[in-house]
Amino acid sequence: MIGVINFRFLSVALVWALADFVRADVTPNALFGDHAVLQRDMEIPVWGKAAPGEKITVRFAEKISTTTVAGPAGRWSARLPAQPAGGPFKLTFEGKNRIELDDVWVGEVWLCGGQSNMERQLGLRAGQQPIDNWRQEVAVADYPQIRHFAVERTPADKPKDDTGGQWDVCSPRTVAQFTAIGYFFGRDLHRQLHVPVGLIHASWGGAAAESWMSPEAFTAATGQPLPPRVWRNGHNRATSLYQGMIAPLQPYAIRGVIWYQGESNATRAEAYRSLFPALIADWRRQWGQGDFPFLFVQLPPHPSLPPEMRDAQFHAWEVAPNTAMVVTTDIGDANDIHPTHKAPVGARLALAARALAYGENIEYSGPRFTSFSAEGARAVLHFDHLGGGLVAKDGPLRGFTISGDGKTFVPAAAEIVGDTVVVTAGGIANPVAVRYGWANVPDGNLFNATGLPASPFRAEVRER
Repeated sequence: MIGVINFRFLSVALVWALADFVRADVTPNALFGDHAVLQRDMEIPVWGKAAPGEKITVRFAEKISTTTVAGPAGRWSARLPAQPAGGPFKLTFEGKNRIELDDVWVGEVWLCGGQSNMERQLGLRAGQQPIDNWRQEVAVADYPQIRHFAVERTPADKPKDDTGGQWDVCSPRTVAQFTAIGYFFGRDLHRQLHVPVGLIHASWGGAAAESWMSPEAFTAATGQPLPPRVWRNGHNRATSLYQGMIAPLQPYAIRGVIWYQGESNATRAEAYRSLFPALIADWRRQWGQGDFPFLFVQLPPHPSLPPEMRDAQFHAWEVAPNTAMVVTTDIGDANDIHPTHKAPVGARLALAARALAYGENIEYSGPRFTSFSAEGARAVLHFDHLGGGLVAKDGPLRGFTISGDGKTFVPAAAEIVGDTVVVTAGGIANPVAVRYGWANVPDGNLFNATGLPASPFRAEVRER
């Protein structure tokens, strides 16, 4: 009897093993799984692996696409026609075997990238301050049409063609593991658009911008070959996270990117002025979807984060098309480089998405400095994104300094005059430069009437 039982067990195990082998003939990329969200109103790329020469048929929402595996690597790709928002649908892949995915929806897909402030989960984590109201937020997070895919954290020296991970349906049981900023962003979009929202989360605490760039972009931005050695740790090699965590996602159709990163580049702000715009252009080029919206968070106030770094991010907003920058000077925490106020950050990113990605006629930014003119002893500053008018929140304007030689700055008086700010100081007869919020922990109160803060900036009579 014992021998028979063992034989039966081995037989079942063998059948399962053979079944797994057969099912592995056609393997879609991990992004194509149960509960996935596909981008609406765009052609939908699908891809995976199968035996060389195998014919692959993809079916979705009564549409069919076929392709044949070309070359010995076994890679295949196909494209499905654009679909409006809706679901649930089944997505099937057929070759020698058949894979059927359930509960697949069509809606809006955003990639959530960066380092620790994007990585920070909604739920409680050891050694970190809890996100504001996290227990209450988790308890009411019943949004089954919001889905979250956490990309497996894998550095690589060569581009990977697949990743680990799964789509999780948002509920009080699962949401604690979501990126907090991504969740608040997706929740606000879902409430406004009334369509499914998919969040692909690819971040890693402590990761510098260089690790998120392709080899081609890194070389063109720095003029240097790839360094052969690790900078500080395994995931901070130049290009390693791009190749291990971003390349496997392409060309999954997305609406755009939300990004929170820069802390690890804070001591190299001048280099970041070119690195960050190059990263944005690199991702857009690699995805092949044109200049999709790239929405990023300016670094919060903290003793370790210098104003030059925020200025580098401001520069990226100026030079990179179809971008928006969320300012956090009023919702940061000088004692914590990981501020716990994540909901307003997500809300401001969602405002920017509604304007740039969905064409709503809304203000999504605080006042942005545009130009400087000198009128005798008066420095006159001009702005866009007025949002109904400039506002000094909670008292007279503060946070301004002025210089007559461009080197020595003194505290200045500032006053809102129409759509401008006029800055003066005793002893400065011919101002040539003004700075606002120019400190590691800025203290400024220039807002617009919609309640959004102005970014710190430096203004000079000559070109910036």
